[in-house]
Amino acid sequence: MTSLTDPHAPAPQDVETVSTASIDPVILGYRLRHFRTAASLTLDELAAKLGATASHLSMIENGKREPKLSLLTDAAKHLGVEVADLLQPEAPSVRAALEISVEKAQRTRHWQAMGLPTIRVSSRMPTAVLEVIDGLNRELRRQYAEQAATPEEARRANVAMRKEQRERDNYYAELEEQASELLMAVGHEQGPLSYHAIADIADHLNFELRFISSLPHSTRSVTDLKNRIIFLADARNPDHDPRSVALQALVSYVLGHGEPVDYKDFLRQRVYTNYMTAALMMPEKPLVKMLRQRKANRDIAIEDIRDAYSVSYESAAHRFTNLATRHLEVECHFQKVHESGVLHKAYENDGVNFPVDSIGAIEGQAACRYWTSREVFSTSDRFRPFNQYTDTAVGTFWCTAVVEPSQSSLFSLSIGVPFEQARWFRGAGTAERSQSNCPDPTCCRTPSPELEAQWGGYAWPAARTNAHMLAAMPPGAFPGVDDVAVYEFLAAQEHFTQ
Repeated sequence: MTSLTDPHAPAPQDVETVSTASIDPVILGYRLRHFRTAASLTLDELAAKLGATASHLSMIENGKREPKLSLLTDAAKHLGVEVADLLQPEAPSVRAALEISVEKAQRTRHWQAMGLPTIRVSSRMPTAVLEVIDGLNRELRRQYAEQAATPEEARRANVAMRKEQRERDNYYAELEEQASELLMAVGHEQGPLSYHAIADIADHLNFELRFISSLPHSTRSVTDLKNRIIFLADARNPDHDPRSVALQALVSYVLGHGEPVDYKDFLRQRVYTNYMTAALMMPEKPLVKMLRQRKANRDIAIEDIRDAYSVSYESAAHRFTNLATRHLEVECHFQKVHESGVLHKAYENDGVNFPVDSIGAIEGQAACRYWTSREVFSTSDRFRPFNQYTDTAVGTFWCTAVVEPSQSSLFSLSIGVPFEQARWFRGAGTAERSQSNCPDPTCCRTPSPELEAQWGGYAWPAARTNAHMLAAMPPGAFPGVDDVAVYEFLAAQEHFTQ
């Protein structure tokens, strides 16, 4: 657990010392206006009593400026209420709740993306009009979520994201710079990023990290932006490195990510978050220095990155693709393939011919059985990578691959480069060689004439169809996350903290 707060400081609920930073400014503004109106005071009259300007007070009532607690304390005295009455998190009336909903809707990225004009919500606007606007906004949000939940939408988003990564050689200088600044702020220069260093980063960003056993099942972490707490799963056998999960939550905050507009926006946020997290765990400068030395020695190996920074092979392979072209002048490709042969993730800027569907998506396509990413499953040595040259219709590629288990399946993770680039890598001297004629169906998808003659018409298999192949993408603003469970969790934690 980490926190910047003084352990001897007053509790957060002490209204005499609490900061207004954790209060919703829109609700606070409405409550101030509600009690001012009830006291029969105009903006000018209350502003004069507070020694403030009417324009400043108007900005506070419109939720566009956060007031100092001293001003709220004075305002409460003049309005005949307690400060706690102003700081309550609920709207002061049903009508105000409607106005707040419409006000906040206009500040979302969903509303702004539609290019609609801003509506000035006033006391003269009929309640029925507010109800219509609020209802339309909710329905549009529902349709956005439904549209983003289709498998085709997800595939198109992946195609667009992979195109962007290819155009940039999978290197994002701005994310590298932000990662470098964070590491510099906590004095981390090289080597594996420890739990202590991650706690220092959380302190630097004024966040508290808490491990908890009751995290909603659909989440890896939950960030309470109101109280600046990041909740992490307190699991005995975590599916993900807790360091990475904590960093991803912190990085999302640093990058200013909000509720995604659509699945494309969700995917971009996820890719950028994972990129910067990797840049924190495997800093650019020391890693590039190591890779350049290994290239000079013709001894580049992904497992060395894994071991040097105490990360998974998959994380190390992803990180290599970030730096390979920009710093080593090496074009490459990456694959993550399920033991069934289905491609789950891929990246390339070396011209390899990944299988694609009609819209250019590779997710869910079958990798050629003669590629290294498939051949590795037949090897019994899981301690060392499997290396192979594969002749394809677009050239010969050298690849190195390992098999890593997930919760219930095995996946191969492979990095490949064109033949002429293989000399920089450990394992380039392998005698293993294969040939792939894919996408020609006779390569590995069509039975041989002998097998067809023997079994054609005599086989009737029952396919093991995964449920997700028949369903839409998980619904919700954050796909796969149960919003109700998350909000109930945060409400329970806030009550417990108080």
